[in-house]
Amino acid sequence: MRVIDSEKIKRTVAQLCFRSNCFLRPDVLAKIKLAYKNEKDKKPRQALGQIIENAKIARCEKMALCQDTGLPIVFIEAGQSVVIKGDLKRAVLQGVVKGYKEDCFRESIVSDPLVRGRSSYAGAVIHTDIVRGDKVKITVMPKGFGCENKSFLRMFLPTTKVQEIKEFVVDSVKLAGPDACPPYVVGIGIGGSADYACLLAKKALLRSVLVSKGAARSLERDLLNRINKLKIGPMGLGGKATCLAVNIETYPTHIAGLPVAVNISCHALRSATAII
Repeated sequence: MRVIDSEKIKRTVAQLCFRSNCFLRPDVLAKIKLAYKNEKDKKPRQALGQIIENAKIARCEKMALCQDTGLPIVFIEAGQSVVIKGDLKRAVLQGVVKGYKEDCFRESIVSDPLVRGRSSYAGAVIHTDIVRGDKVKITVMPKGFGCENKSFLRMFLPTTKVQEIKEFVVDSVKLAGPDACPPYVVGIGIGGSADYACLLAKKALLRSVLVSKGAARSLERDLLNRINKLKIGPMGLGGKATCLAVNIETYPTHIAGLPVAVNISCHALRSATAII
């Protein structure tokens, strides 16, 4: 058994909060640069250029990419041969507060979703998986709510044709329109239960946008082409790049159901990972 002190978890989470908010993922930036290269229309090309410049400034000045530093979504893969000395959940939450406070990120969390009240740094959604090994993998994804508010879930009948699922996904992006800061990355979860399909859709956003893999890769390519034909474009200005990538994750489900969830990310798809 390997022992990891919860203080190390706390420090790592704090560092990941900084990295994820200030440094745009290289795969996402590469896709945006490719979209800029391929765009001929003046206004969407200018918008893409500004997004690239914004990422450069954020990296050089160590500033947040976006004023909405989001609700931190923390994914933990803990090796079954690891013992955490201390309180894991408390360490993660304290790490979020430490990272956000020290780097002067916006206070965006309300402790009660109904009463609301004063916003603070205190809050994160934590997903934990037990895996083989003696290490802990931590990923922090700050999810802004301009795009999170455009999430969709539909419980299809098991007899549903793939064409109907495609229409649901494309219509979801159409309903989002320019409101969630395109160009988008669209995460899709298919299978499991209602809640697990939503988790799969969010996990799909953690995958590289440069590589299409798995049984659903042809569906990913088709949906990407269909979504880009909407011509919403960067920041709603038209052009070729409404969507940078479509990532799909699937999971076994019940014979009587077919859950499909859509989780949209804005062009500032932020995440950072560390293994300790």
